[in-house]
Amino acid sequence: MMAEALPLRFITLEGGEGTGKSTLQNALAERLRAEGFDVVTTREPGGTPLAEAVRELALHPPAGADWSPMSEALLMNAARSDHLEKLIRPALAEEKWVICDRFADSTRVYQSVKGGVSSNVLKSMESTVLGDTVPTLTLVLDAPLETTAGRRSARNGPDDAFEKRATDFHHAVRQGFISLSQEEPLRCKLIDASRDIATVYAAAWRIVSQTYALNEMAG
Repeated sequence: MMAEALPLRFITLEGGEGTGKSTLQNALAERLRAEGFDVVTTREPGGTPLAEAVRELALHPPAGADWSPMSEALLMNAARSDHLEKLIRPALAEEKWVICDRFADSTRVYQSVKGGVSSNVLKSMESTVLGDTVPTLTLVLDAPLETTAGRRSARNGPDDAFEKRATDFHHAVRQGFISLSQEEPLRCKLIDASRDIATVYAAAWRIVSQTYALNEMAG
């Protein structure tokens, strides 16, 4: 009998601004490395030189300029295609873990909030770019806006184009990610990110361990 194929070791972290995705990414990567795994951490938009250049264009456009919804969707998918081709797929082919801070779900949620591009067009772009490279697990971090706003204000550096948007926009983004976790409950797991990082990490690690049967591997 053939051994059952291991699930793709591809985890994405999603959620609004200030929910703690980068902090959790680092904590999960550190734990997996301590368990003896090779781990690649990356982000979107970004992850490769070309995709990082797109990130700068998308998040910090010239003063007074703003991307149209369609232009923004095309930018994000162009960056994602390069990211997949040059970093994510090669890492997965080498049986490394990949943990990505934002991925295709962010494009879907943010563009649906901003409007101007039909969901069918967005899904078609996503399907074309991703192919069969779909995350096995998506951790959706959720926290009240007053919590995330406080975290964002404590950061160093200027806000990017998304962070500068009005409270109504961030509220709609939060609801979009909650809806995502309800629509795809097998892949997307909602985590209360208003709690301290140790508690959030413990909840996330429990989900990761169960999804990938890490206790069985250790045994």
